[in-house]
Amino acid sequence: MTLLEEINNRLQCLEPTALEIIDESAMHAGHQGNGGGSHFKLKMTSSHFREKSQIMRHRLIYQILSDLIPKQIHALSIQAFTPDELQ
Repeated sequence: MTLLEEINNRLQCLEPTALEIIDESAMHAGHQGNGGGSHFKLKMTSSHFREKSQIMRHRLIYQILSDLIPKQIHALSIQAFTPDELQ
């Protein structure tokens, strides 16, 4: 299983109605401070984010992926929405 697949599988517990994971690692290859981990951009819509601040949404995602950070995931950009926010 690839890291991208692993991230996708883990985030399914939040029952996303939309989930986009983009691997941006190639754009950051060799930059200072990167110990070999990958860079990802995550855009996700889930009803689990209702009544949660952006900080709480991010913490929830980081908690799910915590054992992958920082060795496998070096950087993670997150956009987290509720279904209502996209209408």
